[in-house]
Amino acid sequence: MMKIKQAADEFLEEIKSVKRYSPNTIKSYSEDICDFLKYCEVYSKLLVQDVSERFLKSFFMELNEKKLEKRSISRKLSTLRGMFKFCYQRNYIRSNPSASISNPKSNRKLPEVISTESILDIYNLADNDDKDPELLKVVFELLYGCALRVSELCNLNRSDLDINEKILKVLGKGSKMRIVPVGGKSIPVINDYLKVKGNILFNSPLLTDKNGNRIYPRLVHRMVSKYLSKVSDINKKSPHILRHSAATHMLDRGADLRAVKEILGHENLSTTQIYTHVSIERLKSTYKKAHPKS
Repeated sequence: MMKIKQAADEFLEEIKSVKRYSPNTIKSYSEDICDFLKYCEVYSKLLVQDVSERFLKSFFMELNEKKLEKRSISRKLSTLRGMFKFCYQRNYIRSNPSASISNPKSNRKLPEVISTESILDIYNLADNDDKDPELLKVVFELLYGCALRVSELCNLNRSDLDINEKILKVLGKGSKMRIVPVGGKSIPVINDYLKVKGNILFNSPLLTDKNGNRIYPRLVHRMVSKYLSKVSDINKKSPHILRHSAATHMLDRGADLRAVKEILGHENLSTTQIYTHVSIERLKSTYKKAHPKS
């Protein structure tokens, strides 16, 4: 007989040491499992064998009644699917209680985007009122030009950038490495930054503040939010908006969906397909504004 807590600990150790999931992903999984363990305690479910499909469904029904976002419920379901699949593969249970439970249907909000003109406006503002304009510009250039996540940006080392080949090695989710092209228009911005910083050692952080310390996510959020507020009225002013914008703009200009998937480092094509909906909505908006028959 296997206790749920022990099985959960083994599963978390598996994704940490064997599958090498990122620290952020492991933290999310741990929180999801902790919520489920608390629910199990309330109903005196101590063993993995005690958890049925019906009991799992009751857990997710309670989350829904608490008005938890469907996206969060889907993530928790994904976590528990992984844990019970692990238990099934280890023969801790005879059947997987999560196997037949489907994700809740959700009206997924389309991500907001900004225009390329807005980014150019930010560069002009940076020259006039930012204490470290070269760093600010290169942060925006890489977040947008290479469609990076904030964590990917902050973890870059000088060795990850090949100016001559115009490529960037990016360590993404699940510690998966991918190669991202660096656009020709991004190179001058990056070179300006490198000139200001001088000779950066090969294995040293690529992006550093005035004190030579590696930049960190909270700093990037502050920088991006400050300047997006100056040029745009979008509701959410996070760095991820630049990644959304990059994907949408590539598809607007006819990029192949699978190529965009590789650039973004998505595991599944369905994740990338959300941006096709953004592009279609943008086309509809343009049509309504400009076409005589709209």
